[in-house]
Amino acid sequence: MSTIPSVTLNNGAEIPQLGFGVWQVPDAEAAPAVRTAIEAGYRSIDTAAIYENEVGTGEAVAQAGVPREELYVTTKLWNSGTRDWSGRQGRDAVRRAFDDSLGKLGLDYVDLYLIHWPRPMHGTFLNVWEGVTELLADGRVKSVGVSNFGIPQLETLLKESSVVPVLNQVELHPYFPQHELRDFQSGHGIATEAWSPLGQGGALLAEPTLVKIAEKHGRTVAQVVLRWHLQSGVIAIPKSVTPSRIRENLDVAGFELDADDLAAIAAVETGVRIGPDPQGFDWN
Repeated sequence: MSTIPSVTLNNGAEIPQLGFGVWQVPDAEAAPAVRTAIEAGYRSIDTAAIYENEVGTGEAVAQAGVPREELYVTTKLWNSGTRDWSGRQGRDAVRRAFDDSLGKLGLDYVDLYLIHWPRPMHGTFLNVWEGVTELLADGRVKSVGVSNFGIPQLETLLKESSVVPVLNQVELHPYFPQHELRDFQSGHGIATEAWSPLGQGGALLAEPTLVKIAEKHGRTVAQVVLRWHLQSGVIAIPKSVTPSRIRENLDVAGFELDADDLAAIAAVETGVRIGPDPQGFDWN
């Protein structure tokens, strides 16, 4: 299996550029899926409290036979738990939510803890961020970041906090490449991580332009799209519960997309999201 590169984050930590996501994977299926992924060579695993599969994910990590320090585990803070995230109450709620996630995972620490969604009221997510950053002090969180933040929310964090998120995990794929957000984040030392990097399959994997490029390289369309992420400097966390696809998605470092390929992929952009727009999402 080809070696997957790592991305150095703004705090000096390194994260594999290609990881394994478990969104929409039932808890009972998470353990075998994650175990297969680790056996295949994945070293980064991404889960979240709202996915309700932290238990299965943690079981797979424990059973993997890979030293814990060689694995990069991410989980995320959901917005439930309290309606009032302000002040000490909010920071305590963050710690309770984190303790719950860590207990379900059965781990002593996570490598990355993310705010899953920003709250709509000005300043509220700043209180949450303060609580998240406090977790760094006891060593049970190695890095902190955000997910689904737009430029306005990131600007607020950069202005009001001395702790810069190491990354922002957002919807990103050839149909929705997020150029402006990526440029902003690059300029502030914030890495970009893609959820649904394959566009949740469907239309993207049947896109004629991508099919043609895949045929040219003797690869699958999914491999071409993941190779595009790597060459774009984006961290990607594809999901699958099918062992052959789990292995296939990791085997993307043995070929290179050329300038013509990249130009053709750029031309399929639609600017249309598959998931919800963070600016209009029901945050409760």
